[in-house]
Amino acid sequence: MDASNPMTTANATPRRTGRVRSSRRVADRVLRTACLIATIVGAVVLGSILLMLIVQGVRGFTPGMFAHPTPGPGSEGGGIANAILGSLVLTGIGITIATPIGVMAGTYLAEYGRFSKIAGVIRFLNDILLSAPSILIGLFVYTLMVRPMGTYSGWAGGVALAIIAVPVIVRTTEDMMRLVPGTLREAGAALGAPPSTVIISVTWRAASAGIVTGIILALARIAGETAPLLFTALNNNSWFSPDLMGGVANLPVMIYQFALSPYPNWQSLAWAGALLITATILVLSIIARLVIKPQMSR
Repeated sequence: MDASNPMTTANATPRRTGRVRSSRRVADRVLRTACLIATIVGAVVLGSILLMLIVQGVRGFTPGMFAHPTPGPGSEGGGIANAILGSLVLTGIGITIATPIGVMAGTYLAEYGRFSKIAGVIRFLNDILLSAPSILIGLFVYTLMVRPMGTYSGWAGGVALAIIAVPVIVRTTEDMMRLVPGTLREAGAALGAPPSTVIISVTWRAASAGIVTGIILALARIAGETAPLLFTALNNNSWFSPDLMGGVANLPVMIYQFALSPYPNWQSLAWAGALLITATILVLSIIARLVIKPQMSR
């Protein structure tokens, strides 16, 4: 009788549903608490690192830091001007090589390849390069360029940084171009424009903010790379030669070597260089967000 009574069945259902909802509320509160604790722990750790970097880095800033080259072992004074200039040259070479390759490859994947087999292979290889350890790229360029040339060089360092930057630009370019509505391409084609003209005049223009953002992010990625430069450009305590042959001073390797040294002056310059790289990457990341924000709000 009770099982066939519709009132009994109706009354039993809310109680069962209520128990499920109560357990879900508990699980939700537990998950929220765990997420909040993890966020606080991460923020505290990252904040501590940043605070220590600022305190130690500001102490290392001196008036002549941007005017003098790095000092010799055990000497006082000096600066990091040659390392700053070397980093600018190396990153400039890397991003100059990587930009056209990355943009053209991303354009092919988004406009021409799409669902072809070769496009799938390229995407797979690009994903591998995105996650490949930078030290392996440094060893690859060392075998490819440094050993045949018989010396370290800024050109080898620039090529290593370019290999790291290319997959970032490829992925960003493809993603941004896929966000462009197909109606814009159809409108260009309806006017009789060939595909190349549509891509240059319509698609690239519509995705320009995202493409530039990818280039800036790639620049920020390679600005602090140390491992590939250890095998390619190495370092130099003086100004590098105009042909970029021999060791080329750069901030990442300088920080690595000076931080491990027993000399207080070198350690102070290492902290200053680390703060300078961190501030540069922060500025580039902010610029990237400001560039892509107008496109994302359309």
